[in-house]
Amino acid sequence: MNTNFIYDIPTKVYFGENQLSHLGEELKKCGNRVLLTYGGGSIKKNGLYDKVAQEIQKAGLTLFEFSGIEPNPRHTSINAAAEICKKENIDVLLAVGGGSTIDATKVIGATAYYDGDCWDLVTQKSPITNCLPIVTILTLSATGSEMNGTAVISNLETNDKKGIKSSKMLPKVSFLDPTNTYTVNAYQTACGSADILSHLFEIYFNQKEEMYMLDTMTEGLMKTVLKYAPVALKEPNNYEARANLMWVSSWALNGFVRCGKTQEWSCHAMEHQLSAYYDITHGLGLAILTPRWMEYVLDETTVSKFYQFGTNVFEIDKNLPQMEVAKKAIEMLSDFLFNQLGLNRTLSQIDIDNSNFKIMAQKACRGDVIQGFKSLYTEDIQKIFEMCL
Repeated sequence: MNTNFIYDIPTKVYFGENQLSHLGEELKKCGNRVLLTYGGGSIKKNGLYDKVAQEIQKAGLTLFEFSGIEPNPRHTSINAAAEICKKENIDVLLAVGGGSTIDATKVIGATAYYDGDCWDLVTQKSPITNCLPIVTILTLSATGSEMNGTAVISNLETNDKKGIKSSKMLPKVSFLDPTNTYTVNAYQTACGSADILSHLFEIYFNQKEEMYMLDTMTEGLMKTVLKYAPVALKEPNNYEARANLMWVSSWALNGFVRCGKTQEWSCHAMEHQLSAYYDITHGLGLAILTPRWMEYVLDETTVSKFYQFGTNVFEIDKNLPQMEVAKKAIEMLSDFLFNQLGLNRTLSQIDIDNSNFKIMAQKACRGDVIQGFKSLYTEDIQKIFEMCL
């Protein structure tokens, strides 16, 4: 494999309880005018909003707000928030929420330096030239957005959901307090856990490049989710479970386990179409797709990686034939997602039929092919969608 890479994640992390006492000082390093961004208002119900406002007031900073960021953040909301940044001369953005809020805030920060629609930046019609500094307070363990420069934005006018990446959008500081996830309901906890696993799978299932050290780290992160997600579902206030899920979500997608590995992601490309057309929860779509994708790409050329996955992650007997281990591993993952986490097993259960599968498949591979773990063409992707019904 090519082991040449640059790893540079300058995000400062305050992990654990009672770290918000440092919020004011960190914001002040970036300026005095703060735009607080958040979603539907759960941070007001659980008291986090008041804590944040108090720290901002103590630091003598000027507070502005933008609320209502959607679970699949819309480009229209980002444009509206960026206008506030320009009008009020905002110095720093404070995102309080999960991946959707943080993703949106990153693009808000970039659009604040652009005279036009944020969708131009998302589609790379125009380059990102700069970004307002971003501080995050995480409330949902899922996307890892608190420690990377990536965002995924939706345009419902065109049924598109696209990713955008820039080192300029890396958060300067992130506050990770597991107690802030105690009020996350079972469904969102399950979806977040499925999302974390999918990030790890997209990197781990790689035929081109191997690095033993990174694979073992990735397997450990997977086992952490398998161990602690069910605990968090049964005991929402279990600090150990919430802390492990929160930290593994960051490390699943901060670039570390991907160092030196390059390939397109398959399940995310397909799921973005489900979210774009049906506005479903990202983690749920990934949970439904992933076992079917595994079944579809499993053959004699890929079985060795599934064998490694089954024996090292699910601890299946290494003496069994490789193909038997591989199939059993997929069964055990399905059991985890659909039985232990309680997520819907099929698309038909959430009222999705095959009417848009052809156009979704074409969009997923951009009319050509996904060069992932195994190459997927339009007809392959359509078949995987059909397997999910």
